[in-house]
Order: sequence, then C-alpha cells, then structure tokens
Amino acid sequence: MTHPLSIDTHPSEAADAAPMGWEARLSLGFARRGARTVLAKRSARGPLTVQRPFYPEGDLCHLYLLHPPGGLVGGDRLEVELDLDPGSSAMITTPGAAKFYRSLGPRAEQHQRLRIRDAGLEWLPQENILFPGCNAHLSTRVELHGDARFIGWEIQCLGLPSNGERLDPGRASLQLRIERDGRPLLWDRLNIEDANDLDGPSGLRGMPVTATLIATGADNDVLRLARETLVPDPDTLIGITRIEDLLIVRALGLASDRVRNRLTAIWAGIRQPLLGRPAQAPRIWAT
Repeated sequence: MTHPLSIDTHPSEAADAAPMGWEARLSLGFARRGARTVLAKRSARGPLTVQRPFYPEGDLCHLYLLHPPGGLVGGDRLEVELDLDPGSSAMITTPGAAKFYRSLGPRAEQHQRLRIRDAGLEWLPQENILFPGCNAHLSTRVELHGDARFIGWEIQCLGLPSNGERLDPGRASLQLRIERDGRPLLWDRLNIEDANDLDGPSGLRGMPVTATLIATGADNDVLRLARETLVPDPDTLIGITRIEDLLIVRALGLASDRVRNRLTAIWAGIRQPLLGRPAQAPRIWAT
C-alpha cells in the first residue's frame, strides 16, 4: 500500500514544481493560557484561513481550516504549519473534502508541517479527492518532541468512485512522515504514475480510497480497543498494528465515507485511554 520514502526526484516533477497558480500559506501557533489553549499566533497569505476557535470541551481548542476556493488546480501550492507549545492541546479538522482538479501539466502541491512539543494534537481533516487527470503532490510531516501526543489521519480518494471514474489518467505523490525528537518513526510514500499503480495485489488492489491513521502512546490495550471496533465489511479492508508506542491503521475501501466512518470509530475507541477525553466529534461533521 505504501513504499519507503525516497529522496530521488523525477526530472519531470522538478519542472512541474514551478509556480503557476495560487500560492497560500498559513502558520498557526497554539499556547496554554490559563485553563485553556488559545490560538496565540496566526500568519496567513493567500486563500487559506481558519474559523474562530471554540471550546465545546472546555480547555481543548477546536479549529477548522478553510480554503475558500474549494480546490486546487495545476500550479497551486498550499502550505500549512502548526506549532503547539508545551501544555497546549488542539483538534484540527476541515469543513469538507479538499479537491485536486484535472491539470494540463503543472503540479498542484499541498505541504503540511505539524510541530508538537510536549503537547497534544488531533489532526482529523476530511478526505482529499484526487480528480481524474490531476497531477498532485501531498506531503505531511509530523514532528513530535518530548511527551507529545498525536492522533491523526489522512484519507485519499483516488478518482471519483461514485461516478465510476478512476484516477486514470492521473499522477499523485503522497508522503507521510512521523518523527520524534528527530528520530523517524514512520516514513511512507505512495507514487501513482499510471493505471498499473492502482491495481497491484500487494498495493491498492483496485480500491480507490486509501487511508492511514496514526496514534502515539499506544500499548497492547489500545491495540485491542482499536481492533474491537472492527466489523466485517467486504468493501473496506482494515489492518491495525503497533510498532513500539505507535498505533498504525491502514485502510483500503470503495467509498471515502465508509472508510472515514471506520477511522472515526477507531478514534472514538482510543481517545479516552490515549488523551483522557471521551469521544466528542467536531460539530462540523454533522452538517
């Protein structure tokens, strides 16, 4: 499903990276102030912003990332940086799916860097939809420091399965990197160059939705709780394992909403033991 991260760059990718469209950058800093976490720093450029933070759980800062254009085309580039100071805690999600539209050649890019220093972050964006004919590069880097706690996921919908359309043609480079104090815990890379990359029996198996959930601080009890949420579903394949204290959930499915529902159930099952909070889904998911 995923492949080791490579430092090689294809010559055509370097050419595609030349900026030709919208560039947007959002930098957010969270800090503990008294009894709750606040959005202490915010810097934005271009069409990328956030809604006002709110506190349905008291101390925990809930925040929604917004990209008003609603999608990316070839040449667009989005950058998101989060910094969480010690003692802070936040839940970040999005009001809807991110869309990567058909490109005539240039690449659309989304880069996310999450720095968590002795703090807690739940990173729960809705899915990325990669339209047929897109050329997309998506990377997420999670930097854990000290006793940082993290539960997060990434959901990729390759094509438009509800319309019977695959990511063919289409190109995608998907990267996920997790590290603690500079030591790599997980480096993933999935490259899709043509239709053959969508069908391998040891890869995507022809399923258009692929997802990964990561949680830190896991032990065997958390692994058991995560596995207890699973119910038989021939259209959604789930694998759950633990490497040291890292819980890793892999999913393949035929529909993004069903995959997201399965990951949500796992998140709800492990949130209390890992973060000391009962499950409380973001309000925006119900709209």
